[in-house]
Amino acid sequence: MMVHGIELEVFRRGTGQPIVMLHGFQHIDPDARFVESLSKQYSVIAPSHPGFGQSARPRDFESVYDLVTLYAAFLDALPYDKVTLMGFSFGGWLAAELAVRSCHNIERLVLVDSVGIKISDRETPDITDVFNTHPDTVKRLTWHDEGKAPDFNEMSDEALIMRHRNWESLSLYAWHPYMHNPRLAYWLPRIGVPTQVIWGGSDGIVKPSYGQAFAGLIPGARFVAIDQAGHQPEIEQPDLFVDHVTTFLNR
Repeated sequence: MMVHGIELEVFRRGTGQPIVMLHGFQHIDPDARFVESLSKQYSVIAPSHPGFGQSARPRDFESVYDLVTLYAAFLDALPYDKVTLMGFSFGGWLAAELAVRSCHNIERLVLVDSVGIKISDRETPDITDVFNTHPDTVKRLTWHDEGKAPDFNEMSDEALIMRHRNWESLSLYAWHPYMHNPRLAYWLPRIGVPTQVIWGGSDGIVKPSYGQAFAGLIPGARFVAIDQAGHQPEIEQPDLFVDHVTTFLNR
């Protein structure tokens, strides 16, 4: 899909009320169980950020501002008056920034283990530094059950190259300031759409207390933690995750 001269990889699945998914550290697997389940009731639309998946990243396109402005144009280009916007981790940051700007086409907001704000003092880290922490530690903090983590030894060379490209792009967008906008917490009370915040109860990248603080800054937002799930509850507990999403959307 071409948006503002940028060719975005976008997969679509299902029919019905549209859900636009903004991915986290890695692009979304179209065959993931939670995607399959949601697509039975909704139209799932999942773009890959520029520099992730097969999406092009133009030269000098390297800030969260670029991404947020691009996705505002992306939402305008869709053939829907209103969508549910769902953001995972880094994508949750983008989704919150869009909702703060009162995008007219966002009907509901779902934030999943989102980064994006600072809640502690400047000396206390809120978000694990995934770039400068040993990969084994990052893996342990990401997953409740490390057996659910991707097995790099089973991946094709193409898949490994893609993951490396994704990681490189993530570091470009989120390195400094690390994984947050210092002013976003101040503006979160501007969000005026129904919001559901979903968190992995065992998330060690951004702990549930961070998620509760995030939800507390959004008027009327509901917070729920999913047991036996880490930073990706949609992967570790897909059925519970889908239950929470559908309950929220049908409320």
